[in-house]
Amino acid sequence: MSLVFIGPPAAGKSRVGKRLARKLGATYADTDKLIAREHGAISQLIPERGEAEFRRIERNTVQAALAAYEVVSLGGGAILDEDTQAQLSSGEHTVVLLVATPEAIEERIRGKSNRPLLSGIDSWVATYEARRPIYERLAHVTVDTSRRPMWQVTNEVHRYLKRTGSPLIRTASPAQSGN
Repeated sequence: MSLVFIGPPAAGKSRVGKRLARKLGATYADTDKLIAREHGAISQLIPERGEAEFRRIERNTVQAALAAYEVVSLGGGAILDEDTQAQLSSGEHTVVLLVATPEAIEERIRGKSNRPLLSGIDSWVATYEARRPIYERLAHVTVDTSRRPMWQVTNEVHRYLKRTGSPLIRTASPAQSGN
């Protein structure tokens, strides 16, 4: 069983996932980083090999990460794959949707060119709106990261895990679970 972070690009999935895994004493993977480590930068992979090949690689990476890690942050579009959707809906994983307002996202992506499928806030909004029904269907809980420090978001997810009796809480030592 894994705790899985989904959501649109720049919502904070990597930052919160890494922080929460550390707090829990759990293993952590960011599927975009796993892909980049094995295949090179995603910003180059997609233009060179195409989005279809990227999505194939992403699906295989997601499947392996969900089997091997306790906390996993998925790339924003990973949920487009039907097999990934089925895997996340299986009841074997706790799925957390992180969201943010377009204004907050605009501040986060301004001047960054490492997101090859986004050309600015308008494309982000269109992408998010197209994916939102899938995100919402898969999520057990939704957390807004717009105007909050990531430590607060991390603590909110941690409280959710405690409230729902997640087995991941049992992996944390007493010193780590102090919040």
